[in-house]
Amino acid sequence: CEFDGQTDEECAILCAEAVESLILFHGPETIAAFIAEPVSASSLAAVPGNPYWPMIRDICDKYGILLIADEVITGFGRTGKMFALEHWGIVPDIMTVAKGITSSYLPLAATVSTNRISDVFAGEQNLFRQALTFGGHPVCAASALANIEIIESEKLVNNSASTGLYLLNKLKELREKHPIIGDVRGLGLLLGLELVKNRDTKENFTPESGMSNRLNQEFRSNGLILFATDKGVSLSPPLCINPSEVDVIIEGIHKSLSNVEKEFSIV
Repeated sequence: CEFDGQTDEECAILCAEAVESLILFHGPETIAAFIAEPVSASSLAAVPGNPYWPMIRDICDKYGILLIADEVITGFGRTGKMFALEHWGIVPDIMTVAKGITSSYLPLAATVSTNRISDVFAGEQNLFRQALTFGGHPVCAASALANIEIIESEKLVNNSASTGLYLLNKLKELREKHPIIGDVRGLGLLLGLELVKNRDTKENFTPESGMSNRLNQEFRSNGLILFATDKGVSLSPPLCINPSEVDVIIEGIHKSLSNVEKEFSIV
């Protein structure tokens, strides 16, 4: 934790308080909105402690600041809820969505807002005007509707939650076998493995080490479509994945890490 919190909850409180301090430093009147991913996909699926998002919601309300949720990656079942902020019972003022809205069959993105926000732009005609060249494409819109129907009818959000928990527990078991794994984290089927030279110091690998290149070679050799960086590996398998397929992934990761640990003398 950047603020030396000793638990996830303590760190969450300190981080939220830091946001409020920054708002007061600059002046609430200078800040239009707070935007963030509910679960940070770019940080190997870092999940904030439970107090964080309720505190951020309260802080935004206190100072008249809009809360914008970037659900481009986390939306449509990826974290085991239809939208990630549901884990904390939070409703944002504005939400951005893409990717999962069509499961990438066709390109589509959307900005969603509460009536309180959209009504400001409506005017006397009660019409929210938003015009762009490719907006409202009927084929993309139809793809999204069909995709959402499949997500709901096949209960893929529930599967993301249950199979995601199974995958998380299997990754935690791998951590006990592999000293190169510094941390395992995530929600639903958005998970991350942090890779370290040394667990005690939490030192990451450098590009010069060549570790990530070797690990990616091992992944390919073991039939895995995964991409390692010097900091770790993100996992976001299809929402329809089942436990037996998870077992195949875990075995491939185990073999890959074993070979890399041996080559880089990580014990």
